[in-house]
This record gives sequence, structure tokens and C-alpha cells, in this order.
Amino acid sequence: MKPPFFVQCIFGIMGGIGADHENLLHMRAIADRLFGNDYYLSVLAAGRHQMPFVTLSAILGGNVRVGLEDSLYAGRGRLATSNAEQVAKIRRILEELGLEVATPRDAREMLGTKGRENVNF
Repeated sequence: MKPPFFVQCIFGIMGGIGADHENLLHMRAIADRLFGNDYYLSVLAAGRHQMPFVTLSAILGGNVRVGLEDSLYAGRGRLATSNAEQVAKIRRILEELGLEVATPRDAREMLGTKGRENVNF
């Protein structure tokens, strides 16, 4: 494997690391020590922790992952209608904080994927 590495931190899953912000700070510090600047940090959190955790990840310079596979909610007690609703919500939050959201092209470049136009399906 060659850097940059993609480090996906998962919080709040039963039997895994707890959904405490201190745990995210610790995981980021360990990744910094192990990989320096040669990694991308990405964070997901289960259930009600999803939006606060991914927001903190973005503030710390990391990437975010949201979707119904991680949380069924779009707000306190309100079920999300789709992944798109959750993506739109986190985008609004991040833009309100003055953070830049990557385009699909940016994400493909970061992850080294080829893109839809270069696959046969």
C-alpha cells in the first residue's frame, strides 16, 4: 500500500469505540503520529451521533460520511427520507461553518477512483 491512506473511523457501533468526541480526538492524534500528512481522515458515527461527529471531523480537517446505513434520522425524532436528505443537511452545516465541500471530481481524485465515465456499467 502506498500513501495517502484512507483512515475511516467508526464510532458508536456496539462492541466498538464509543461515540465520545474525546475518542475522535485520540484517533486523529494517533493517525497524525502514524501517518503524518499522508492520510485522509474520514469519520462516521451511528445513530444520533452521526451529525455531531461528522461535523467535528470536518472542523478538524477530516472528511465525512453520512447515510441511512449509519443513521435513520435527519433530526431529533425525525426519520430521514433518503441518503440525499442527510447529505444536503451536512452540506448546509459545513457551508454555514465556512468549510469547503469537495466535488465528486475532487473525491475521485483524492481516492484514486476512475469515475463513472471510465467503467463499463
